[in-house]
Amino acid sequence: MKSKKAVNQKAKANSTQRHLPIAEVKDNVVILKDGTIRKVLMVSSINFALKSEDEQNALISSYVSFLNSLEFPLQIVVQSRKLQIEPYLAQLREIEGTLTNELLRVQVADYRSFVTELVDIGQIMTKRFYVVVPYDPASSKKKSFWARFKEVLKPASLVRVKEERFRKLAEEIDSRVRLVSSGLASMGLQAVEMDTQALIELYYSSYNPDIAFSEPMRDVEEIRID
Repeated sequence: MKSKKAVNQKAKANSTQRHLPIAEVKDNVVILKDGTIRKVLMVSSINFALKSEDEQNALISSYVSFLNSLEFPLQIVVQSRKLQIEPYLAQLREIEGTLTNELLRVQVADYRSFVTELVDIGQIMTKRFYVVVPYDPASSKKKSFWARFKEVLKPASLVRVKEERFRKLAEEIDSRVRLVSSGLASMGLQAVEMDTQALIELYYSSYNPDIAFSEPMRDVEEIRID
């Protein structure tokens, strides 16, 4: 017989899951509860203010051309987070412990203290840029009206698609990803498709910013969900 505490914890977990729009993250694809899917690209940045006027105009022209080439919506996300310096400090501590030269050990310790104090006082933030590429299976013009109507009435059925069906959806969104990546490259931006582990970490930190800072998520292969 389950304890009252265990039942309450399970009920709380189920309540949280019901409010999340994400049904599953599989093979680098985010599957939402409404049946649509997403892929996320992490994109580099450009210091626009440091560009010459001609370079700025060229970038604006490329951006306009990129937007005009799209036949589907995009979501551009800018995420600011406090700099996570602990892994770097841990690396410094490890190096400090291996040094045999006393002077070098003291210098590394002083540098580590300086970095820690600088981050604490300055509240240094990091910015990351993402482009979310969507695909809605119900919007496919190749399907009949009744097929698309059925998907609208029962979007949850798309979440439990067979492997072959999922692969076809992945191919559709992959073509969009290639188009977006090509357009971003024309502006001198590098785009990297996020894998399953990176996606889960991204959404984990987005929905739990405070917890994620103090408790980084484990590798997805180590997580077991009942």
